[in-house]
Amino acid sequence: METSISLNKFISDTGYCSRRAADKLIEAGRVLVNDEPAQLGMRYQAGDVVEVDGSIIKAPKKDKLIYIALYKPPGITTTSEAHIPGNIVAFVNHPKRIFPIGRLDKDSEGLIFLTNDGDIVNKILRAGNKHEKEYIVRLHKPAEQGFVTQMSNGVPILGTVTAPCKVQMMGRQTFRITLTQGLNRQIRRMCEYLGYSVLSLKRTRIMNIELGKLALGKWRNLSDEEVAQLKASVSYSDKTALASPKVKKARPESAAKTKTTAPKSVPQAVKKTKQQTALEAPKSKSGSYKEFRKKGKR
Repeated sequence: METSISLNKFISDTGYCSRRAADKLIEAGRVLVNDEPAQLGMRYQAGDVVEVDGSIIKAPKKDKLIYIALYKPPGITTTSEAHIPGNIVAFVNHPKRIFPIGRLDKDSEGLIFLTNDGDIVNKILRAGNKHEKEYIVRLHKPAEQGFVTQMSNGVPILGTVTAPCKVQMMGRQTFRITLTQGLNRQIRRMCEYLGYSVLSLKRTRIMNIELGKLALGKWRNLSDEEVAQLKASVSYSDKTALASPKVKKARPESAAKTKTTAPKSVPQAVKKTKQQTALEAPKSKSGSYKEFRKKGKR
């Protein structure tokens, strides 16, 4: 009978960090098991001595798991790194060790979860590009005709085109947007590409949990029903890839800068992307596709 568990799960179960963060610690050589450097994929057995940055990590007690919904104010950084001023963990100041699930820009406000359940963090992050997150955004000027269509269909940022999303105007300068992916500063970058600055951005919903009447800077424990629904919605995510190829491709900042500094070439890039999407061959160029068609006719 298997009695061991993966080392990253052991670390996350202690509440030290998520599994993904544990893997990063292991890769960085900051984890020792029985005085030997840990390796990715290692398993923990009862009696093993695990150290992170020189501190022994003890097997977790069977305490009740914590699930918190926080209305994050602007200026708070979504990180569990204690040395960063204004970090979210210090702001909440919970008696138990907790860490945030996902991220929310420092300049933004709204709903974010914190927990000591490393398993659910891992599952939500794995399935993050398939779950809805809803925001209310205010622009620096009234939106022009076509804004909703452009935002809904996808905008080229960070070397990719954003996934289709729901957008609804709530006023001349305010709109509601529902995303199913989470690129870095995605909404702000989308708006900037279309010529708008974001004055305020508030996340009002994550999956089945709404911000509701929670006051700015306050937090509450999720109800048992909310936690059950949350777990049910990510129950399949063990079989879900960590990230789609598009999200991985979106990381380089230089790609975004290239498009920003060369506006004349952008319409062509957008046009090609739409053609490629329609042809279901994103890596092929339009010229090579015509050649293929000519050869097919011969």
